[in-house]
Amino acid sequence: MLITLAIIGVVAALTIPTLVANYQNKSWNTAATVFERKLEEALKTMNTQQTLAGYKNTEDFVKELSKHFKIIKICKNDALTDCFEDKVFWGAENEEIEIANIKNASKFGQKDWDTETIGLQFANGTTGIVAYNPECRQDPYSNQITGTSCLALLYDTSGYKNPNTQNKDLRSINVQSLGNSSCAFELGGVCFTTPFKAERLTKTECEELVANNYGIVKCYFDNDYWAGAVKQCGGVDKMPTAAQIAKIADYVYNTSGIGMDEVHKLTLDYDKVAELGFSSLQSDGSFYMWTGEETNMNYASVREFYSSYTKRNTHTRSIDIYAVCIAD
Repeated sequence: MLITLAIIGVVAALTIPTLVANYQNKSWNTAATVFERKLEEALKTMNTQQTLAGYKNTEDFVKELSKHFKIIKICKNDALTDCFEDKVFWGAENEEIEIANIKNASKFGQKDWDTETIGLQFANGTTGIVAYNPECRQDPYSNQITGTSCLALLYDTSGYKNPNTQNKDLRSINVQSLGNSSCAFELGGVCFTTPFKAERLTKTECEELVANNYGIVKCYFDNDYWAGAVKQCGGVDKMPTAAQIAKIADYVYNTSGIGMDEVHKLTLDYDKVAELGFSSLQSDGSFYMWTGEETNMNYASVREFYSSYTKRNTHTRSIDIYAVCIAD
């Protein structure tokens, strides 16, 4: 009996920490998915009511957001740590970041926004730091505007509790870098920013990017999400190639040497997906990302890389298509 108990004890010591870690990861992932879904619902409501765009600073935007998403405390950028943890760990090297220094949008990698950050505490216990995008657009007749391009948000699903680490309890939306740390994750020797879902551009807006040397060959249509990703990254040369995205696909599917045009039946590793900073995904394991490469065919779908290998009609906008930028 003593031998049996000893064996049980050894097995428990080996397996319980793994089970606890897996449970914690799933808990963080679920909390992040629920939080982002509710935030998107609030932003869509603001779009419908035409209260999403037109603010000159983050504080005014947050006041309106609080009418649709319950916020229990707001902290200005000289007192961010009254709403958020003092220090967090960010990037491939788990760099320690002082939150008190994250005073404006440029500290999120959004250098063109020129707005301050605001600290937030939400009713569900999540804490956050947000910056507003003055170029935010709205269209009350469009259900395709999610509003997520209107803000950059760093949020902690566990509030002040540890580990305060990126892609564990610490998540983000449109935070391309934090402080001086721009490498959110590294694969194949390449550093990438945090994944995001781009907002669409009109054909005219896309053509402005062509004129300003963003590397786009030609613009074909309105509702160009790919062009939106190019704009956010700062040019096609700041977006990954299809081969680099294949490396990401290899990682999240636990494979190696995925071919560009092959069709596979693969199982997505949701823990790895969360580790890289992706949020809500398709229930069937589909996984889509934009590449910086173009073809001479004027269809949006040819600008997409199917790292999911679950071929579907990409003109259906219920599909989540992610982008990442190559970090500076």
